[in-house]
Amino acid sequence: MRSGRFVAGEQTVNTARPPTIRLIVGLMTPLQRYIAEEIAADHADGLLTRREALRRLGLLGLGATAAAALLAACTGTGTGTGTESSDSAPSPATPSTPPGSAAALPTTAVTFDGPGGAPLQAAWAAAPQPRGGVLVVHENKGLTDHIRSVAGRFAGAGYSALAVDLLSAHGGTSAFTDPAAATAELSRIPPDQLVADLRAGLDELQRRVPGKKLGATGFCFGGGLTWLLLASGPSPPAAATPFYGPFPDNGDLSASKAAVLGVYAAADARVNASRPAAEAALARSGNPHQIFTAPDADHAFFNDTGQRYNATAATEAWRRVLDWYGTYLG
Repeated sequence: MRSGRFVAGEQTVNTARPPTIRLIVGLMTPLQRYIAEEIAADHADGLLTRREALRRLGLLGLGATAAAALLAACTGTGTGTGTESSDSAPSPATPSTPPGSAAALPTTAVTFDGPGGAPLQAAWAAAPQPRGGVLVVHENKGLTDHIRSVAGRFAGAGYSALAVDLLSAHGGTSAFTDPAAATAELSRIPPDQLVADLRAGLDELQRRVPGKKLGATGFCFGGGLTWLLLASGPSPPAAATPFYGPFPDNGDLSASKAAVLGVYAAADARVNASRPAAEAALARSGNPHQIFTAPDADHAFFNDTGQRYNATAATEAWRRVLDWYGTYLG
């Protein structure tokens, strides 16, 4: 975990990395490290049992001793009691309708040529008279029904949306019966390949909404990829709204022209540790930017299928995203 402290439930947990933990995560790629720390955080918050957390860390390639040490360092006791992860577990029914879902339009499965001609799978939602287009970047579980619903919500709000399945080269998300295996496979894909697939998605989106400005919205893992896309050099988005995604090490946004609304959660100390770097990079870019931190909300608060869903925060974030795109996409 990042140096510092965060609150897991009612317990304050020390997240400073001892030398052994720094060695463990230092041998992982940035994406693997992010996912490993997310698993450890879910365990510390009681969303994953110790056995399930160890299983998921094993799928990432961590041995039993290293995985146990990581959990112990992040929880202090290593005795989380939950059963599911925040990205996939169904939460109790909430009385409120997820923001934008009442007007959401259906999505259809599409394929198009990716880098080198390899086919990419995606969910496509067409607005009748699009004001612009939005690339939706999924969480670390792949192209789920929740992400499809977000694409449909954007279409219902007037923005045709495309959600690329970043597991396309491995048969697509539907090929994985175990969501944790899908997550592990995503962690092994080189970041350059993920960015190339997203750029191909932007090209396809532009083809489908010719002459319109494009935006990019990603969540968690996908929020980090949205930042990475913006830092990878000139790219089409005129605007972007990354949700609680880690900012890349030494990320430089000077080549991006996107107006960025960064969305964070007040209780998400793990991701918030990279927020100052994101804010500094945005300031150096000179592009319009704004940071919204949802109070009383935690990581993944927008996912209405997860245990950390916060209806109030999600509604406010959705309003701000649509206002942002209304200003910078049309």
